[in-house]
Amino acid sequence: MELTNNLWNLLYPARCPVCDKIVSPSGANICFACRRKLRMIREPYCLKCGKPLQKEEQEYCLDCSSKKHIFISGTALYEYDSIQDSLYRFKYEGRQEYAAFFGEEMARYLGERIRKWNADALVPVPIHQRRMRERGYNQAQLLAEEIGARLGIPVRSRLVGRIRNTLPQKGLGPEERQNNLKKAFKMYENDVKLDTIIIIDDIYTTGSTIDAVGNVLLEAGAKRIYFATLSIGRGLS
Repeated sequence: MELTNNLWNLLYPARCPVCDKIVSPSGANICFACRRKLRMIREPYCLKCGKPLQKEEQEYCLDCSSKKHIFISGTALYEYDSIQDSLYRFKYEGRQEYAAFFGEEMARYLGERIRKWNADALVPVPIHQRRMRERGYNQAQLLAEEIGARLGIPVRSRLVGRIRNTLPQKGLGPEERQNNLKKAFKMYENDVKLDTIIIIDDIYTTGSTIDAVGNVLLEAGAKRIYFATLSIGRGLS
């Protein structure tokens, strides 16, 4: 088995999820120099959504102070600005192999908090069938599967579907984001016998997507919604 793995790595060397070059040193899953470029979320952060805050005495970001979300709370691993290029390749340029590293990192550094939520299942944010055909995979689903395998939490990737091929959320204002996602998601199972669900996605910006998916889950019988994302925007503190 070890010989097979070594041969595979020789023929198909791993690419660094940050610089996209062959990983240095060989055998690692990220370049040592590139790891320092990833900025993990540190305290202080919003107690609701997990966005970084500027002042220690703050408890909530401006968004969570002025807007009611349907989720109880959430967590994220990286500041979006430090992973923006990598995330683009992961989503749009076929670098689905990044999921192994990112999922492992999310499980390692966010795992303690995720376990405390005692979730019955992880539910990845779905993408529309058209995008699935074009892309070949759903990056949120890949992350959920990696996290679920490491933390022993079931993944329900077919529980919710995206029935409208919505515009990309990037570049839209808060109200436009909400309107863009109206009636975008649908339950494929009407009777959800799951009390606590963690929604998994690649990025959290305003929470509109998490709220939209969480709302259909609550309407179907779920009682508590949390989320975990690979990255999060800084936004207004």
